[in-house]
Amino acid sequence: MREFLYSRNAVYEALRARRRDCFSLLVAEGVQPNGKAERIFQLAQERKCKVERVARPRLDKIHPNHQGFALEVSRYPYAALPDLLERAQERNEPPFILILDTLNDPQNFGALLRTAEAVGAHGVIIPLARTVEVTPAVANASSGASEHLLVAQMNLAQAIAELKEAGVWVVGLDQDGETVRTDSGRKSPLSGALGLVVGSEGEGMRPLVRKSCDIVLKLPMRGEIESLNAAVAGSVALYLAYLLRLQE
Repeated sequence: MREFLYSRNAVYEALRARRRDCFSLLVAEGVQPNGKAERIFQLAQERKCKVERVARPRLDKIHPNHQGFALEVSRYPYAALPDLLERAQERNEPPFILILDTLNDPQNFGALLRTAEAVGAHGVIIPLARTVEVTPAVANASSGASEHLLVAQMNLAQAIAELKEAGVWVVGLDQDGETVRTDSGRKSPLSGALGLVVGSEGEGMRPLVRKSCDIVLKLPMRGEIESLNAAVAGSVALYLAYLLRLQE
């Protein structure tokens, strides 16, 4: 199966990551080879990817937000849980894994993938069903970060059980949990080997997934609103965990 990635960042990162087969690069007439566009042309040449100049209406049919580029590639290459743990081992780091329970919005999914990649997470786990997958829309929303991340699809209860066997502490994020604390002299649940679970936009974590967590936490808030959306809350927690890892 093939699909088209669109937008300069998604196309550029897919070419740079070299994880997908590339078949053709469609470039809008009038696009000049400068800045990131120049690097895209160079990478396409290195990958021996056919470059074709096309009228903008053809790209508009792929997606209105194409930014002058569309890349025909193979489908997203999902990983397996052992691949994520192996990446942590290769980096000589305690595992740092994001677990997403039935997220449905491509923008939220993409934003979380972008944050996970930025903080050095070793991978992401999503369910086998009832969830958004790594589509071109998600690749675009992640600004191409999806192309560098390892994403595994599997039963989340099984994944959590296997992570626990590997010595990973699994922390759920939910408004009904305990408030996150980062007191000096007290080890935070977000430090060390971590599997961070973020639930869906409306319902949060499913009961079985929540029950499987070692602890459920919520972010402290001072304002008037009751909660943050899944992407923002998950991103804040990822950065808290990242900062704690820097101190270890």
